[in-house]
Amino acid sequence: MAMTRPSPATARTRSDGAPRRGRPGYDLESLLVVAVAVFNERGYDGTSMEDLSRRLGIAKSSIYYHVESKEDLLRMALDRALDGLFSVVAQVAERDEPAIDRLERLVRGSVAVLADLLPCVTLLLRARGNTDTERRALARRRQFDQIVADLVAEAESDGDIRPDVDPAVTARLLFGMVNSVVEWYRPGGRRADDGLADAVCAVAFDGLRIRRPASAA
Repeated sequence: MAMTRPSPATARTRSDGAPRRGRPGYDLESLLVVAVAVFNERGYDGTSMEDLSRRLGIAKSSIYYHVESKEDLLRMALDRALDGLFSVVAQVAERDEPAIDRLERLVRGSVAVLADLLPCVTLLLRARGNTDTERRALARRRQFDQIVADLVAEAESDGDIRPDVDPAVTARLLFGMVNSVVEWYRPGGRRADDGLADAVCAVAFDGLRIRRPASAA
């Protein structure tokens, strides 16, 4: 789920319905990558189209060739992060296994999304609801949080997670740890599945799981 290209729905189109191909060297994807980096550095509210044009070294008119507003770029970035998370939710929902195992798969998949889409996820976690786009993104994020809380509650009901902590609190603590990874993780030669997800799950689930005595031989 690397930051590759926007979906057809996000690309601007010509009057005849064909997608705009963009000017040489400045396609929509490269513009989005730079915009997200600047948003994360300066804050979305603190970034102007002038800031983006200076960083790209192009005129503002060249940016407007691809998007109608700064908020278009914000929407595309937040949707990319959220679509990645909800794709993991869909994969987990298809599994016929105990809730505790589905919860762990959701955590592992979310860590992978975070690592692959780090700039977009960082932007999502910093959204404060100051625009309609941010408010819609936060609503989707609350849906995701509720899915996590429901899985925790199901695992508690199954007797696999300690019941002395409220499921909503457990979900917040669990994904609070996952989300904190954005503050220090920097992509390099090591991929998320080469230890990062294992480390998160070991720390989280060793404290959550109820340990049952081994069966007698």
